[in-house]
Amino acid sequence: MFEATFESLYEYECPDWFRDAKFGIWSHWGPQSVPMCGDWYARNMYIEGSPQYLYHVRHYGHPSKFGYKDICKLWKAENFDPDGLMELYYKAGARYFVAQAVHHDNFFNYYSAVNRFNSKNIGPMRDICMLWKNAAKKYDLPFGLSEHLGASFSWWQFNKHSDKYGKYKGVPYDGNDPEYADFYHANYEHVRDYIPAVPWYTDNKNYHKYWLDSINEMIEKFTPELLYTDGSLPFGKPWHTDEEGKSYAGDEIYNEGLCAVSRLYNKSIEVHGKNQAVYLQKDRRPEIYNVGILDIEKSQLPGISKRPWHTDTCIGNWFYDAKQPYKRCDQIIEMLVDIIAKNGTMLLNILQKPDGTIDDEAEYILKELAGWFSVCGNGVYGTRPWKVYGEGETRVKIDGFTEEKTSWNPSDYRFVQKNGKVYAFVLCPPENRICVIKSFSDCGVKNVKLLGASELEFYHNLGILTVKLPPVLPTPYVNCLEIEI
Repeated sequence: MFEATFESLYEYECPDWFRDAKFGIWSHWGPQSVPMCGDWYARNMYIEGSPQYLYHVRHYGHPSKFGYKDICKLWKAENFDPDGLMELYYKAGARYFVAQAVHHDNFFNYYSAVNRFNSKNIGPMRDICMLWKNAAKKYDLPFGLSEHLGASFSWWQFNKHSDKYGKYKGVPYDGNDPEYADFYHANYEHVRDYIPAVPWYTDNKNYHKYWLDSINEMIEKFTPELLYTDGSLPFGKPWHTDEEGKSYAGDEIYNEGLCAVSRLYNKSIEVHGKNQAVYLQKDRRPEIYNVGILDIEKSQLPGISKRPWHTDTCIGNWFYDAKQPYKRCDQIIEMLVDIIAKNGTMLLNILQKPDGTIDDEAEYILKELAGWFSVCGNGVYGTRPWKVYGEGETRVKIDGFTEEKTSWNPSDYRFVQKNGKVYAFVLCPPENRICVIKSFSDCGVKNVKLLGASELEFYHNLGILTVKLPPVLPTPYVNCLEIEI
């Protein structure tokens, strides 16, 4: 059993299911989807003049009269079909599933004894996360939860403001209503007359206790195989922060975070006989992330990591946004193969509308992924990094939360291995259909097959592997060579 200390949690070992799964789907969904106006709506609707404020005032009314608590009542999820969606997600290649338990808006997507503002009491009148868990169980998918609660206390200071201009100048927003202080937080120590760069985590000890009580409730209720924290291990200040000072392993500020992680693992041991749980957080210092697994939001690592790692991304905005374009299937697949070649795992958010359905474009993406995995899945699941992650001239741009479509060329390949075979993903098939691969100079090649097709003609001379592809390829996206060595 684990203790709530760094020293004890450094003994953590990543379970095989996570290393084998490679690809998961995330439901980043809640009341903030109601306006169909994108991420951080609960915060930005209280920032006078922002696009979401303007939308809110013109569509629902002024936030002194119609606030976020009223948006929550509009979230009905009336057409939510978790079983139907999970079938699509499984066919689309997902081998684990993550449900959002609570975002920064402090609204819980399950029945809670800690927080009265939850989906069983308000809005859908259903335990959304439990419905997701039951659907995932039908496909034997490990079930995870994402919690974004740690940042809520300081993030949501803006609901205490008022307009500085116009008819409602000086009229307090509804976040000042004492009847809803438990929902909107008594966070006046973070309120400023200007719009500051708020600290991600508060130093408020009462809030730290509320966070830990909430996380403990999630762990006891769901026994998740994965728990994702949107930030550093609570309540430390991470390495990349613009805030004054940093927190280091051993600081008392991490106590609640360590208690939550040890409880997650120990609950898994109680249920499974060994730890099957994964904890994700975003501080990139090994002395912090070695209590679990590093998560890198909408970005990745430049090369192979000895320790498994994780990235989370989305097809569009984090919450449904009627104006936001989606990533195309080719980009999603290319990201995936580049990530798994570096010992990573990718979680993809599929956007849901407020009624719980997905739109036609999201459904198309899922069906295209299903077709690709049916051809190339054997080169994904259960694989491990090879001696090099790839070859070729092109590198994925790694720049904060920026994700650009990479322009590959015929020199670019990504590699993984499994059971004496190397899987080489062809990122840009040559026009003459002759693949030239230089990374097999120190090993023999017995056979080459194209997944979804047949064995191929190949030559392995002077360390250069030359493979002749067929005129018609099995998939219009990344194709995969199975190379027996």
